Amino acid sequence: MSERIPAQLIQTFDPAPNKIKARTTDNLIHTRSFTGVFRTLRISGAGVLFLLFFGTVWLNWGGRQAVLWDLSESKFHIFGATFWPQDFILLSALLIIAAFGLFAITVFAGRVWCGYTCPQSSWTWIFMWVEKVTEGERNQRIKLQAAPWGLNKLARRSAKHTLWLAISLLTGLTFVGYFTPIRPLAEELLTLQIGGASLFWVLFFTGATYLNAGWLREAVCMHMCPYARFQSVMFDKDTLTISYDVARGEIRGPRKREVNPANVGLGDCIDCQMCVQVCPTGIDIRDGLQMECIGCAACIDACDSIMDKMGYARGLIKYTSEHQLQGGKTHLLRPRLVGYTAVLLVMIGALAVALAERPMVSLDVSKDRGLFRENSQGQIENIYSLKVINKTQQHQAYELSLVDGDGFVLQGKTHLSLAPGEIVDVPVSVAMLSERPRSGSQEMTFKVADSDQPQVYSVAKSRFVAPMNR
Repeated sequence: MSERIPAQLIQTFDPAPNKIKARTTDNLIHTRSFTGVFRTLRISGAGVLFLLFFGTVWLNWGGRQAVLWDLSESKFHIFGATFWPQDFILLSALLIIAAFGLFAITVFAGRVWCGYTCPQSSWTWIFMWVEKVTEGERNQRIKLQAAPWGLNKLARRSAKHTLWLAISLLTGLTFVGYFTPIRPLAEELLTLQIGGASLFWVLFFTGATYLNAGWLREAVCMHMCPYARFQSVMFDKDTLTISYDVARGEIRGPRKREVNPANVGLGDCIDCQMCVQVCPTGIDIRDGLQMECIGCAACIDACDSIMDKMGYARGLIKYTSEHQLQGGKTHLLRPRLVGYTAVLLVMIGALAVALAERPMVSLDVSKDRGLFRENSQGQIENIYSLKVINKTQQHQAYELSLVDGDGFVLQGKTHLSLAPGEIVDVPVSVAMLSERPRSGSQEMTFKVADSDQPQVYSVAKSRFVAPMNR
């Protein structure tokens, strides 16, 4: 029992190469400039979105702002169409379409929404470009950050923050301009006559843009955005994600261009750290897919440029699936993707039908709080208030009536003429003519129809209250 088991000491080593720290000593991410196919694609797509955002608000249509969510009058103008709170179901359908569109694209190609079209990412790229213009390339910015304050640093920082604030102010003004007519709003701002509420919201969105795109940046994507948390639940082994080809890239190490990596026991990765230096969230994609990756493909462009210089094939970092990395084949048609796409197409079709068949006249009925009354002719009467909305852009004539109103008569103003977008409240009464016994309460259906086009109508239901056993 006193004998000991012989032990042999084995010298171990860490095969993983040293990693560069994405953050510098100031705990900031300073990205490096790069070019490439995906960068061009991202800039082109973002340029179109910026043109739509900043340009659409200045368009006119029929004597008014083309796109305007007029909250004061509860009207939502989108070019030639006007929507009302009664059309809220259409907004719900639009949000469902956006959700399932996001689900479908995520299952297919990961977080491309984040990397290419997300407002947080798009504005952050603009602010990073401003930083490059005013403070120089990555190494210059790192040196400037570490340098003591002087005229050069003060001038460059002032220029950067001035441009950031200018972009933020333009963003805030444009956003509020979709809810308040942009032309008078801009004029009031320039002449310092802007109202308190409008000024508050312009400054609020200016500050939010400046803070999110200038200071928080990747922190929003990593810690505040819920999409980063549930994206992994939507991935499968056929989802196209940005991945590093370990089998091809390892073992990493520097070498001269003319050296064959196979002869020195190395893979294609030269460990240049370019993929880390261009990443806006500061991760190393070679460590595998991470929650912080926003799918912007900056590392792909950077790596492809190095592969071109080394004379190697592109694709060491690329959009690929787990199945393909394991030597299999990516399956494009799979139940989850087909399901999301099918629901998306159904919802788009339903929205199109709903828009095409949307009644251009609206009717709401409110019953008077009194139960009933007896008029001079001895008839039981109920009082109602009918709200009629002309949703068209032309004057319209309408007629009010009862649906299946046998034994009842509608009394009051039944012929209406409404201006475009006009809302009228019409007080009416309904008298019960029949002497047949009836229950104390029964359903009553009101109808408003276009005088020239009877097929354009709207109905609303209420209750008629009468004494029991009359």
